[in-house]
Amino acid sequence: MAKAWDGVITMPLSGRSVKPRTTGITMVIDKGLGLARLKDLLETAGDYIDIIKLTFGTSAFYDKDYLRRKNELIASAGVEVMPGGTFLEVAFWQKNIAGYFQRAQELGFTAIEISDGTIDIPLPQRRDLIKQALDRGFKVITEVGKKDPRQALPIALTHELINSDAECGAFKVIIEAREAGKGVGIYDTEGQIKEEEIDNIVAGVNDPEILLWEAPLKNQQQALIIRWGVNVNLGNIPPDEVLALEALRQGLRGDTLRRAYTANPEWSK
Repeated sequence: MAKAWDGVITMPLSGRSVKPRTTGITMVIDKGLGLARLKDLLETAGDYIDIIKLTFGTSAFYDKDYLRRKNELIASAGVEVMPGGTFLEVAFWQKNIAGYFQRAQELGFTAIEISDGTIDIPLPQRRDLIKQALDRGFKVITEVGKKDPRQALPIALTHELINSDAECGAFKVIIEAREAGKGVGIYDTEGQIKEEEIDNIVAGVNDPEILLWEAPLKNQQQALIIRWGVNVNLGNIPPDEVLALEALRQGLRGDTLRRAYTANPEWSK
């Protein structure tokens, strides 16, 4: 479909992937969008959204038929939809994973997040959960890291989990940063990136492109784009920020336009 400025404006930063993407994933965090607002979001920004996560346990509070309609709308736009990993942790704790996966299918979810950000799931069970989800036809996105910074994982275990998830067939592995993006994982309490932490994570990962960095704040998105390029995988993006993020990716905001301009001040097509 032709975009409004095609043939007039060339994107300052080239190489942006298109759907269906394997890199440059944008995962949106949905804390309770209604159908009307969701429809507007998909009509305006659906080309730039790859996954919508109905975060935490929010989908527990929807009417069943309403949730089916919501998930059908998302899937019809070529976007994966998944419940938050907190739900899976509860199902694992309550020993009802089979029922959880079955209901997720009935409700129209197309992807499953497997995490242990709050409870502990031993590695053999984690691997089995990935296999069960894949066998049911879900796209699997896993998450590594604890929500409480006092329980931060040793870097060797972080590497083991990421590489194991990849070997088991996970599509992407999220690096935990919570919705606030402060004081957890690769971010300090002010939301600034801890570069050394990123270096430590990437150093032991067999395929860094499998990583999906939670980056709810603009400064985090900008820093990760500058570091990894337009097709870095980013998550926990607020719905209203999708097009702003895409502009940042493609050099249509001052921060990344300046870099494109500096690299090539004499533009030539």
